Amino acid sequence: MFSNLKEHPADKILALMQLYKDDPRPTKIDLGVGVYKNAEGVTPVMRAVKAAERKLVEEQTTKSYVGLAGDPAFSDVMIDLVLGGDVPRDSIAAAATPGGTGAVRQAFELIRMASPSARVFVSNPTWPNHVTILNYLGMEVVEYRYFDADTRGVDFDGMMADLADVRAGDVVLLHGCCHNPTGANLNLTEWKAVVDLLLKTGGVPMIDIAYQGFGDGLQEDALGVRLVASSVPECLIAASCSKNFGIYRERTGLLMAVSQDKGLRGLTQGSLNFLNRQNFSFPPDHGARVVTEILTDAALRADWTAELEEVRLSMLDLRKQLATELQRLAGSDRFGFIAQHRGMFSRLGASPEMVARLREEHAIYMVGDSRLNIAGLNKTTVPILAKAIVDCGI
Repeated sequence: MFSNLKEHPADKILALMQLYKDDPRPTKIDLGVGVYKNAEGVTPVMRAVKAAERKLVEEQTTKSYVGLAGDPAFSDVMIDLVLGGDVPRDSIAAAATPGGTGAVRQAFELIRMASPSARVFVSNPTWPNHVTILNYLGMEVVEYRYFDADTRGVDFDGMMADLADVRAGDVVLLHGCCHNPTGANLNLTEWKAVVDLLLKTGGVPMIDIAYQGFGDGLQEDALGVRLVASSVPECLIAASCSKNFGIYRERTGLLMAVSQDKGLRGLTQGSLNFLNRQNFSFPPDHGARVVTEILTDAALRADWTAELEEVRLSMLDLRKQLATELQRLAGSDRFGFIAQHRGMFSRLGASPEMVARLREEHAIYMVGDSRLNIAGLNKTTVPILAKAIVDCGI
């Protein structure tokens, strides 16, 4: 049987991580990995997470199974974090998942179950796993323009022109904030225009929000999601706790299904429970308990919010430093977009050949499409990267 298996393409980011690991040069810089790192190059455990874990160790009395949808308290606190009361709770079905990726996968499974012929519109570019999962499930993918290679901003006119082809029942996949891999994001006026288009076409939005709190702030990063969820008849939201709580390996996510028809909540919840049962039975619980403990304890929540804001501001500061240094070296403001982007990532718009030169000549590692992880920098490496970018003719 195993001899019938076929080789699968290597994950480009994981392959890049291995190349970085094998590089003996002491000056090497890793800007490819998709996790937050502090100035010391460490992905730290947040203070509130440590405190919540200590409390769980002392007070938790069982490790028995939770429900198929996870602990309802986790759903409640995450729905409040993402939607902030803009949508009635009894309009929302929700299920905990193994990370944000699990939420995305379950959302696609739900779409396929409810509407097998639905097309899924995805931004070009988008997070690669979106497309690979859709392809694996045999679902039709339609790209829409998103990134303007000249301005390194959002090609909003192109996006709206392409989304005009959406038919009733098609799904439009949107990034809630901190677009991965570009860092270019919709403003609130543009979100409103997208809502109007969805209402006109009958398209169903699915929002992947993996970086809430990394862009303009916890509340600000959710404004687009809240606008969509409170305006359209139905939507799906996949939320991740990996980044903003720093609990990557705990695999903590939530899928929300919002419907203005409250009578559909029970049916939808039953379907989410069924899909969880078929895929992994019960979702992981430890990370969900940690998040619930933090968000329901005033002191822990305040400390978590403060540390998350420190993380956000540190990345904004690095963006400004890099943009300023590039302006100084290049004598041009063409890299000003770096300071305008939000989240961990920015796409430079460099060719694969230029990215290869950065790696081979300067020991600087980033994904082949020129996505760089801003959080992989510090005050020492910013000028090194800036000089390499200019030297490589980017």
